[in-house]
Amino acid sequence: MTEWLRENRQTIARVLGSVLALALLLVLIEEEGDGELFSALRRVSIGYFLAAVAALTVSRLFATARWHVLLKSAGVEISFSRSILLTFTGNFSSNFLPTTIGGDMVRLAGAMQLDYDRAICLASLVVDRLIGIAGMTLALPLGLIPVFSMESGVLQSVAVSALLQKGMDFFKRTFASFSIWLKKPLALMGSLFATVGNMLFIYLAIYLLLLGIDHQVDYWLVAGLYTLTYFVTLVPISINGLGVQELSLTFLLTQIGGLSPSESATIALLTRVIFILTSLPGAFFLPSILTAMNGKKAGLSDKGN
Repeated sequence: MTEWLRENRQTIARVLGSVLALALLLVLIEEEGDGELFSALRRVSIGYFLAAVAALTVSRLFATARWHVLLKSAGVEISFSRSILLTFTGNFSSNFLPTTIGGDMVRLAGAMQLDYDRAICLASLVVDRLIGIAGMTLALPLGLIPVFSMESGVLQSVAVSALLQKGMDFFKRTFASFSIWLKKPLALMGSLFATVGNMLFIYLAIYLLLLGIDHQVDYWLVAGLYTLTYFVTLVPISINGLGVQELSLTFLLTQIGGLSPSESATIALLTRVIFILTSLPGAFFLPSILTAMNGKKAGLSDKGN
């Protein structure tokens, strides 16, 4: 039992982190009354909700393009449809595996089973993640400016410490991972443009959700608040940011966006819902990857005989 606890202590800590964050979110909602949350949910316009799902789907395609550009520039002959297949399967897996790295590992496993170069695919996944972080870093001032205009010194210090830690990790990993692409600046720029497109449509999806409950918050403020939430969820204290993302976004929308806690919680919960919905195509792609894996295993077995 002791050995099992030692081997799984990180997963246990993240589960507890998610539970704690969700509990704090419930306490925040409880202060207004349970009925307020359901009232806010009932106000959501179906049209705006579907538009938000569509916007987030477009953002997923931009995220696919970011990785696809890296793969192609490194000499991997992969079609865009296969990049979509692997990316959406990774997104789907990320919603149900213990860590966000789980989705990347599924993408890598799928790429290997489709006979793409393992070393290049692994390096491309690392660079893909780093470029995603770099893109979000560009949008950080949009969130930091309103945060530092607040009088809460605690919030400011927490934000600074979290961002500094993530910044140090980012720079340590960057130079070791970019060796293939440092001589391909056009590919890096194309990948960065793709991540900007990804970000803009994520922000648009949340902006549309806000319109769906009759709240018009400035688009760039939405961008800044979500960016701050994104960096908070990178801290490995929960499962896929579950609970932490909802709590952070609820707090920021309440304190800076001018929404009530129930309205903010509604947007935070719906944001999680649309991320899950847009990952569902991965459930349909997963059998294709499993078929390729089984085919390769069968081939190896035949050779062995």
